[in-house]
Amino acid sequence: MEKTTRYSKKRDAIFNKLASTNTHPSAEWIYRNLKADYPDLSLGTVYRNLSKFKEDGKIISVGVVDGQERYDGNTSPHPHFICSSCGAIIDMHELNIESDLDKSATELYGFRIDFHEIVFHGVCKTCLKLHQSQKDR
Repeated sequence: MEKTTRYSKKRDAIFNKLASTNTHPSAEWIYRNLKADYPDLSLGTVYRNLSKFKEDGKIISVGVVDGQERYDGNTSPHPHFICSSCGAIIDMHELNIESDLDKSATELYGFRIDFHEIVFHGVCKTCLKLHQSQKDR
């Protein structure tokens, strides 16, 4: 028997807060941004709901930055860039990734591919400029 999920204003608020930003927030960021409107909200509630959203395929985890898991409300396949200097996570929608990558991997290796993630790591252009300007002093 499938468990039904009752309507919850807090659950909706958590999902909507995540879906309304492209900053790839942590649970703590979502909690801090909702606490004023929902004084009885707990960090545990935020974590439980994020876990359920992830399990249901409504959100994805982009990875862990500075010890905090970061989330994305945009579940369409797209690569991300994580800055090793400032921790920013940036969507790379314009990067043309081979659309049949899953099919190619299946044909080459005989795997069943459910999904794939592409994450680039490096230093973002803002941090590069900042480091260069500090060097020029």
